[in-house]
Amino acid sequence: MPRIVSVWFPRWPITRFLQAQARVPPRDRRDPVDPALPFILSVEGSGGPRIAAVNAAGAALRLAVGDTLADARAKAGGLQVRPADPAADDAALNRLARWATRYTPSVAPWNEENGADGLFLDVTGATHLLGGEAGLLADLARRLARFGLPARLALAGTPGAAWAVAHYGGGAEGAGADAASPGVIVPSMIVPSGAEARALAPLPIAALRLPPAMCTTLRRLGVKRVADLMRNPRAPFATRFGKELLARLDRALGYLPEPISPLGPEPAYGACRQLLEPIGTKDAVATVAEDLMGDLAPQLARDGVGARMLALTLYRVDGGTFTLDIGLAAATRDPRHVARLAALRLDAAAETVDAGFGFETIRLDATAVEPVPELSRALVATGDRTAMRERHTRLVDALRQRLGPGSVRRLWPVESFVPERAVRARPAGGEAPAWPRPRTDRARPLLLLPRAEPAEVLALVPEGPPRRFRWRGVSHRVAGVQGPERIAAEWWHAPGATRDYYVVEDEAGRRFWLYREGLYGRETDAPRWFVHGLFG
Repeated sequence: MPRIVSVWFPRWPITRFLQAQARVPPRDRRDPVDPALPFILSVEGSGGPRIAAVNAAGAALRLAVGDTLADARAKAGGLQVRPADPAADDAALNRLARWATRYTPSVAPWNEENGADGLFLDVTGATHLLGGEAGLLADLARRLARFGLPARLALAGTPGAAWAVAHYGGGAEGAGADAASPGVIVPSMIVPSGAEARALAPLPIAALRLPPAMCTTLRRLGVKRVADLMRNPRAPFATRFGKELLARLDRALGYLPEPISPLGPEPAYGACRQLLEPIGTKDAVATVAEDLMGDLAPQLARDGVGARMLALTLYRVDGGTFTLDIGLAAATRDPRHVARLAALRLDAAAETVDAGFGFETIRLDATAVEPVPELSRALVATGDRTAMRERHTRLVDALRQRLGPGSVRRLWPVESFVPERAVRARPAGGEAPAWPRPRTDRARPLLLLPRAEPAEVLALVPEGPPRRFRWRGVSHRVAGVQGPERIAAEWWHAPGATRDYYVVEDEAGRRFWLYREGLYGRETDAPRWFVHGLFG
């Protein structure tokens, strides 16, 4: 049976708001909130603003979520009111869920109609890494307490049972209860596999995550505990309340599946390293990345694949996380190459990645893999084509980490006679394109200008080769000419003029690729000249 951890943050919107306020320097705070006094977050509702969240001091005055703001002000003089921000609450919870992936890749924020206030962690097969279930819960609770997050934790075989015990187990009688002794895990908060029914029986009926109106009706019928529902015949409940009531019970007991939806797909290949001491330097992070890739390499080799895209996640001591995506031009399993790329990526992201007091956990995931043909080491020799290809790939990878993935491109052939259409720039990476055999034996320039640039040309006759030309403000006297090479416009594209290309060498030995646009007397009476390329 799966093992699910439910993490509940009582009064999560209040906690998130106060932590955001604490991060603002005191001199920059405007109208700060005193957490020791009654404080609520309000949201627009029917009949005017209503309470969306209330702190412990406000709850002591019988302020409750859903009450109107007018009633709340009547009960508590000097009430502190701030607008709720559900989007910020959800974003903060998602960041916390990303942090919790240090325990398991399957982490899902709890979010229903009443808002987001917790997490689900599927720790099946992962508890032994921290000394068992009690050790994992204790470590998670200790870190959350260090972050200043009051939390109640429970572990059971189903999400429903774990949620119920976290919210109502250990003496908590209502969803508004504060966490008693945050960070302390008592034995009753761990439900042994198969004991979900025994753990749920004494809990209030609201522990099944039922709508408030349904809970009120059930209590009026005398069904106050989950045990009252389990010991009575099911047919009358199904007739009165439909499928939802019994489905909630069956999911909590494990009779019906209740899968959780983690934040993202679980990487096919990943390795994680929890460090004895936090690290913060680029070289130290690169060294750990090399070790992690060394752990991944046998897994990749076993399946005959290599990493094409890597995600390096850095977990900071104070709970912050940073994820660096490392793209590769070709699939690799080389730990040293990955370490160099990680160092370059850290250099490029130096302004956004703040080590703070150090990184305590580092994770490396291969988010995209490709088959890698197994080559004999004898083939990889100095001067060998395979070795040259590897050196080229590593150069492209290094440039991409420094300049960005879209900044390094390579030319690909296109079926066209027109020079500027015969190639196209694409992102570098993967196998090199297969270039077709040249359509002509005529020389082609080493550098083709992005656009042909006009030139002033002097020729003996209108259809003759150039004798002198002026380009970019400089005059050139022609010493030698080859051509013309006639290239007609492609009729299936936009109509254009015929071009006569010449290879021209000036007296200084520089060679240019010039063309005359338009056939004299047939397409135009005033042909124009352009410089289109330069030879080395």
